[in-house]
Amino acid sequence: MRRRLGTTILVAAAATATVISGAISPAAYADPGIEARPDDAATIGWATSGPGTDGGAGATASSTYVVTDRAQLLAALDNGGRRDEPKVIYVVGTIHGNETADGRLLTAADYAPSYDLDKYLSCFGPDGWSDSRHPYCGDQRRARVTGSNNLKRQIEISVPSNTTLLGVGEDAGFDSAYLVLHLASDVVVRNLTIEAPLDHFTSWDPSDGEDGSWNARFDAVSLVTARNVWLDHLTLTDGRYPDSSAPLGPDGKPVNFHDGLLDIKDGSDFVTVTDSQFLDHDKAILIGSGDDNADTDAGRLRVTFAGNAFDGVCQRAPRVRFGKVHVVNNYYSGSVMDPTSPLRSTAAGGHCYYIGLGHESSVVSERNVFDYTGPGADESIIVENWNADRFVDRGSWFRGEPVDASTLVDGVTDDVGWEPAEEYEYVALTEHDAVKWHGKHATGAGEVLVTLP
Repeated sequence: MRRRLGTTILVAAAATATVISGAISPAAYADPGIEARPDDAATIGWATSGPGTDGGAGATASSTYVVTDRAQLLAALDNGGRRDEPKVIYVVGTIHGNETADGRLLTAADYAPSYDLDKYLSCFGPDGWSDSRHPYCGDQRRARVTGSNNLKRQIEISVPSNTTLLGVGEDAGFDSAYLVLHLASDVVVRNLTIEAPLDHFTSWDPSDGEDGSWNARFDAVSLVTARNVWLDHLTLTDGRYPDSSAPLGPDGKPVNFHDGLLDIKDGSDFVTVTDSQFLDHDKAILIGSGDDNADTDAGRLRVTFAGNAFDGVCQRAPRVRFGKVHVVNNYYSGSVMDPTSPLRSTAAGGHCYYIGLGHESSVVSERNVFDYTGPGADESIIVENWNADRFVDRGSWFRGEPVDASTLVDGVTDDVGWEPAEEYEYVALTEHDAVKWHGKHATGAGEVLVTLP
């Protein structure tokens, strides 16, 4: 993890808050160190819409679990065959997605013994891939696909409806795991560190973009046609395996073994992400997976990001298609010279950006702090536009000075067609120092108290 945060913070951010609509929410911008209870419901953002989001609230004693490994977690999620009934699961320690039933941790060689990255890459030439370039190329192509499928079967963890996942202490979480909320509704996930899984079988596509691109398969967390989801006090990161430490690929850049930290797609709706950290990652958050998906995504993908911290994140914080997305009081930090995750905006000769505006998106950015530093660091990193025509920014700051990010993109109107305060009650911090302090000291796993039943 990029930094460890203490578990006891004595300064309450609410002292600098202004009520936008209704009463101050107890679960957002409150005094850090609050207790996370198994029946807590989302009290801010789009996750309060419709029936609201309280996960496994009301679970019986027989549907309340304490888990310490993958096998126990899978059994708890199954809940005795009653997968969609309310359940509360307390996670103690780290759950390893690559752990077998007998406790062995699988490696890349276990999924595809004959696969070799260097051999795989040697089968590409100026005209792309060829099975006949070397005698082993056909075998490497098949081994990569086989390994990828075997890895998916092992590390994918399906989280069903009416579930609350609570991490106990500072060190609870997941590694080598791919959490998927597919067709799930009413899910709460809190106080967990989730290290993005390594795709040992990431694929290289020389025709993807101007310089080619890696396409890893697995996100840390993926919402697929999911509804009413609250993600709170999470730390999502590349952790021990930053891409900067990977071997170089054919483009002279490190191999990308990671996909996203959080994907929200295929008509997912009513999602709130609060007080979480997104650390040291390339493509962090994708909302909507394609411009041609209006049949599933139009009128959906409503997401709130409130009080989160993004540090060393190059792209997609978030990148939005179709959705009505509220980005409020988030703290963004990064440096051109960072040794682990250097950020270079387009103006600085790179491709990094924070908020990405895509097809038919409608994004409201409000009172966010952007601290991007180093030679050539400029405010253009705040926002990038791909054919969006609606975007507004209100009261944000760049390196401590007021900035109107709406003026940084051409062809957009600040009449986005909706107002967050008309959809839900929320509190916005109104001072730069309060937003920054909250992002640096009151976000991520280990900042709420979870007590075992």
